[in-house]
Amino acid sequence: MNDHRLNQPVELPQLNQRFRQPGVFDDCGTQYQLLPFDFRRISGPDSGPELTGAHLADRVLLTNMAGEHTVISGADLQALVNRTFRIAPDVLKRLQAKGFVAAPGKSVAVELLAQGIRSKLSTVMSGTALHLFVVTLRCDHSCPYCQVSRVSDDCMAYDMSVEQAEAGLRVMFESPSPVLKLEIQGGEPLLNFGLVQHIIKRAREIAKHDHRNLDCVIATNLANVTPEMCLFFREHDVQISTSIDGPQDLHNTNRPRPGRDAFERAIAGINLVRNICGVDAVTALPTTTKASLGRVREIVDLYVELGMDGIFLRPLSPFGFAVKTRRAIGYETDDFFRHFVEGAEYCIELHKRGYPFREFYSSIMLRRMLTPFDTGYVDLMNPAGIGLSVLVFNYDGRVYVSDEARMLAEVGDQTFCLGDVVGASRAALLSKPEFARWLEGSMAEGIPGCSWCAFRPWCGTDPVFHHATQGSVTGVRAWSAFCQRNMATFDWLVKKLDRADDDARVLRAWAGMP
Repeated sequence: MNDHRLNQPVELPQLNQRFRQPGVFDDCGTQYQLLPFDFRRISGPDSGPELTGAHLADRVLLTNMAGEHTVISGADLQALVNRTFRIAPDVLKRLQAKGFVAAPGKSVAVELLAQGIRSKLSTVMSGTALHLFVVTLRCDHSCPYCQVSRVSDDCMAYDMSVEQAEAGLRVMFESPSPVLKLEIQGGEPLLNFGLVQHIIKRAREIAKHDHRNLDCVIATNLANVTPEMCLFFREHDVQISTSIDGPQDLHNTNRPRPGRDAFERAIAGINLVRNICGVDAVTALPTTTKASLGRVREIVDLYVELGMDGIFLRPLSPFGFAVKTRRAIGYETDDFFRHFVEGAEYCIELHKRGYPFREFYSSIMLRRMLTPFDTGYVDLMNPAGIGLSVLVFNYDGRVYVSDEARMLAEVGDQTFCLGDVVGASRAALLSKPEFARWLEGSMAEGIPGCSWCAFRPWCGTDPVFHHATQGSVTGVRAWSAFCQRNMATFDWLVKKLDRADDDARVLRAWAGMP
């Protein structure tokens, strides 16, 4: 039970003190057993000698290992751990219902806590669900934030072969996951559309034969999409994911291509896909560059104009060739967080006006905070989702534990490569000793800075990010942009929910709560 911002721990009762007379406890609300929890002050003074009378107006977040949380006053926290004066009965009942205290000698609370932990880990235990096929490195765009070494659209040597694709499909269907997701990427995958067709057709055939649930997605800039391609997507139930970075001038600056018409082609492609495949067949997301800062409302307004139901406000990634352009297009973590909050607040405002529009990263976090289930979002998994929840089959047949690991390989860092897919099995790829070490190093319970963090039940560890930025799969959390960004976002969400106003009701709706 620690708060990294408290200078001294709460004073706990002395274990060797004499037992008091039973009458002392009559009607005092102190007959309970404490269960493990962590806490973090979310309002009030940032520091102080101890949690005493000077902090009675504080609001403190409590979380347990199952991800349950509640917010109480500093006075109630002091009463809870010291049993020095009465806790309000409604607060005590809430603490008991959420698994922070239990009636003495009752095991049911511990059993319910264990069940909650199992639910949170269900995605980790169910097998690899997401499988990415990088069918080519060829691309007709030259985006400065691209993490991979793209090549011109006539370099056929950078295309995946049919043999490698078949080997990847074999490994994919060896996963025990009840739901499989096939995502096709590039480069620009539509430049190798023949292989795209082969992979999707074969995957659908195998899924039908094995009675497996299969989702198919293709990530494309839509510059080269044709009606014939859209008919194929409709026939085989393929979802389209594209990039729209903002209004025309911003998008064309961020995503240059010959003719400087990336925005026009992307919008035309969205309209074509919708006309043939349906309105919901295509989604989009932006990448935030320095040029995006100060324009988040314009970006959100464009997504509303396009009829999207939300937006994923994501930062630049510190991987691959994007590192080389960071000085020109990058920014500090605080700059992105201000951009993020302004955009998310605007989405809340739109929702309250009657347009049900979400910020998707907030929605993912809120589902982890407010529901008993894991979202399956790889970056927020503990232990990390690398390999366990995602595998990447690169154009050259090499297998990586995540897309970010593949991006590192493009600049010569093969740390997270599991080997070649041809002739390999899923079991052989995931039984490598180094893979076990990466997972061990990703367990938040053993990482300084994570082990006592109140956000640990909701957050991830992302060993690839910390290897790329600090040279260690654990990293130093105090210097981690990943931690700084997530902690700031969780803080913001907790404070919003604690107010129990219209904004809080919108956030609960984003999480799918009544």
